[in-house]
Amino acid sequence: MSKASEAFDAHAAEYDKWFESAEGSALFASEVDAILPHTIILEHPFLEIGIGTGRFAMELEIDEGIDMSEQALTFARKRGVKAQRATGEDIPFADASFGAVFILFTLCFVENPEKVLSETERVLKPGGCVLVGIISRESAWGELYMRKKTEGHPIYRHARFYSAAELSAMLKTAGLNIEASTSSLFQPPSNNLHREEAHPGLSEDAGFICIRASKVSGGTND
Repeated sequence: MSKASEAFDAHAAEYDKWFESAEGSALFASEVDAILPHTIILEHPFLEIGIGTGRFAMELEIDEGIDMSEQALTFARKRGVKAQRATGEDIPFADASFGAVFILFTLCFVENPEKVLSETERVLKPGGCVLVGIISRESAWGELYMRKKTEGHPIYRHARFYSAAELSAMLKTAGLNIEASTSSLFQPPSNNLHREEAHPGLSEDAGFICIRASKVSGGTND
């Protein structure tokens, strides 16, 4: 088990409760609003890698999920999400099983992000899409979480944060064709956060960025 998985096991209840705080609910709503426009064209079934406690899966009507934290999975299953313990580096599904794969905030916690994206490409149907959402390292929010990492935060000390350019490069290396993107959380971290409208395109100033990329028939893992 990875250090990140151990951390989520130890703090699953605390992490899940955070979504109900004023900060957590404002950020969650803003992030969901940035993800939803991409889902209109997607076809089920959906898979989420790093499903955590299942809050995004429930909101986005995701069919299946995997995660390495058994404690987090307990919350997800209570929310009615079908989920199992597995890693993104070794997805326990056959080739071309899913119309869409969601990787939301998970890439910064995996040990081998390139392998996760390669596995994602494998389990996508031709023409299927992956949606990857991250906290941009170059933003004020990225600076905040980098500081938490440096200060030894029990969860974020295990994270590696990426820029929009780095994420785009990893997707292309995995044989995935970037189609669209959205950005949100332009407001700086504060005690007075509000739900924020998403904007099309990538912005390094945005705390949250979401990229949609598709599998091309005849791609690297076909």
